[in-house]
Amino acid sequence: MVPSWPGDSWELAAPAAAGFDPVRLAEAVAYAEAQESAWPRSLYHPDGHYVGIVEWNETGPWSAIAGPVRPRGGPAGMILKGGRLIAAWGDTARPDMTFSIAKSYLAVLAGLAHDDWLIPDVDTPVRDSVPDPLLDGPHNGAITWRHLLQQSSEWQGVLFEKSDQVDHFRQIGPGADNSRKGEKRALKPPGTHYEYNDVRVNLLSYCLMRLFGRALPEVLRERIMDPIGASRDWAWHGYDNAWVEIDGRSVQSVPGGGHWGGGLFIGADDHARFGLLIARGGAWDGRQLLSERWIRAMLAPSPTLESYGYLWWLNRGAAAKPQISPNAFSALGAGNNVIWCDPDRDLVAVLRWIDKSAVDGFLLRLVAALRD
Repeated sequence: MVPSWPGDSWELAAPAAAGFDPVRLAEAVAYAEAQESAWPRSLYHPDGHYVGIVEWNETGPWSAIAGPVRPRGGPAGMILKGGRLIAAWGDTARPDMTFSIAKSYLAVLAGLAHDDWLIPDVDTPVRDSVPDPLLDGPHNGAITWRHLLQQSSEWQGVLFEKSDQVDHFRQIGPGADNSRKGEKRALKPPGTHYEYNDVRVNLLSYCLMRLFGRALPEVLRERIMDPIGASRDWAWHGYDNAWVEIDGRSVQSVPGGGHWGGGLFIGADDHARFGLLIARGGAWDGRQLLSERWIRAMLAPSPTLESYGYLWWLNRGAAAKPQISPNAFSALGAGNNVIWCDPDRDLVAVLRWIDKSAVDGFLLRLVAALRD
């Protein structure tokens, strides 16, 4: 089947023509629809607590919600094969919060900076190109772009009233134990220890904004989202106190998730276009929007966590699923929100608000529905 590129709408293809067993594919879709996230649709529990704070067992001085929160919709999703729409369910246009999928968008923005020679070498200290008191001192001054992108920076400090300590000892994934989350721990040299830390990712976003000299959502819209035909409905919200002055203008820094509100509010359709771009090596209908060399680097295993690249999750390491291609990768957000890509099969799936325990079950059903 000749690869297709979506215009204003998707070209449709019947499951059988795209190489799927229609019955098994329908079962996979029904499974996703039935496994709705346990998160309240308001994103606030009846006791008034924000769902993310409860999810991560967060208490203490840095837990205040700092950005907008929007109630979520119901389960939604899309499956693409060869760039054609094979299946869709729910409201795929609704721009909902997407939590840490925003991190993978930040990785693409870093790639644009790299392609523009604003970051010619990811192994140079960040302070060489972004001189800032946040990067002063022998410890923070040794942090490179690679460290920030692989979540191994061990940066120490306070950014927009959030301390890096808030995510010390944080764990994610099956069996995560966050009983010690927020306890201060001794830091290790930059580049030697993986920790999923939203404050440090927000530092990456801040530094990229300083590097481009403009708001990151503007760069993303101009360089990526408009060229791939994304809607005008998505928005990337920062914290109320995340405004900084750049060249006499007030610019808002945006976070890499919705940990304290804000973040990327976007629909499944736009996510699907973004996933298709990355699955196809940064090319879009004859235009190379992001270099292949960056895509390769972005999806290479990190030395501190084999299942992690530059803010993308990989099917590598001890948690790898043998039924799925080792080249498959995902953007993941709490709630649960997923962009899953298998470049070997030109296959992309987007999931909105599926229970986190059901993600693997859906992916295994999806792959099992393929006839090839």
